[in-house]
Amino acid sequence: MSDTDPIETDDAPSNDNPYSQGVRAGDTLYVSGYGPVDPETGEEADGDVQDQTVRVLENIAAVVDEAGGDGLDDVVKVTVYLTDLEDYERVNEAYGEQFGAEPPARVCVEVSRLPEDVRVEMDATAYLG
Repeated sequence: MSDTDPIETDDAPSNDNPYSQGVRAGDTLYVSGYGPVDPETGEEADGDVQDQTVRVLENIAAVVDEAGGDGLDDVVKVTVYLTDLEDYERVNEAYGEQFGAEPPARVCVEVSRLPEDVRVEMDATAYLG
């Protein structure tokens, strides 16, 4: 690929699957999907879906930071994947607390299953200009 840089950090979960944690293309960073996995243990984070939403967003922020950005402040779009839309309001509460008054654009979809049977996963796009 020309003019792109893979982004890798120990502060976000990694595995042996064939994808980058993030890819920077110019001033745009595409962050791969993350579930609520603790990067230190490789295990699903403890807690309810709100706690797990915070862990997902911490993972995304770590990749943005590694690319030279300012964590969630540089995120412009998020896709949220839920295995149960009954979790929607609780995820929104945690999500809103993390992003504050000016949240990014967002899509939320219900999916039948996520890797490791987690309940929430997100991917993101950040502008690093």
